[in-house]
Amino acid sequence: MLQKLCRFAMNDVSSRSQICDCLIFSLFQGTSGANKILTRVEGDFSCTSEVQRTIPILKTAYGDSMHRVLHVGPDSCSVVSRLLREKDTEAWGVEPYDIEDADHTCKSLVHKGFVRVADIKFPLPYRAKSFSLVIVSDALDYLSPRYLNKTLPELAKVAADGLVIFTGYPHHGKVKIADKAKYGGSAKLRSSTWWTRYFVQTSLEENAAIVKKFEQAATKRSYTPNCQIFHLNSYS
Repeated sequence: MLQKLCRFAMNDVSSRSQICDCLIFSLFQGTSGANKILTRVEGDFSCTSEVQRTIPILKTAYGDSMHRVLHVGPDSCSVVSRLLREKDTEAWGVEPYDIEDADHTCKSLVHKGFVRVADIKFPLPYRAKSFSLVIVSDALDYLSPRYLNKTLPELAKVAADGLVIFTGYPHHGKVKIADKAKYGGSAKLRSSTWWTRYFVQTSLEENAAIVKKFEQAATKRSYTPNCQIFHLNSYS
């Protein structure tokens, strides 16, 4: 199911490479069986592994916009590692939570500057349009509207061509968090209706062309989403 939304804004963003300034939003929910199961990692639900599943589909839909990608969310190291294996793709990540228990590969990515540990409730350490595409998974599920109002504009600001949001389905809200202390509480899983209203209120807009490309590529690969997926437009 696709839902139309409104528009968003972004202003300054570009650290090394500049990209456009259109941030994309759309909702791709798939068919009836799509909502059944969320990927689980160590007893917790997660859409981060879903990001890795959709990388080939995202590349088809976004094309050249996949050349400079920022991932934001738990286990960002795994996504960045996967993206760095893609041809003509540079990738960075922001890990919002403690990585004390991270493996050597993840700590190496942090040491080399590919992944930062940063609280996304505060301004990101990047200039406007630093990345062509920003992908967010799970992180927004733990933010109240108060912090969403600050964080989404920041994510929009550092993206030039688009923002892709992966978020859980509300009826999986009973799934227990493996470590509430780490995430600051339970996830606030919202319905597509809630997100639609929120995006409209914050002047966000879907990119219909990207939605169509993503849906077509997903169908060809027989992909069934386990998470809600949104593509957001930035200010023109």
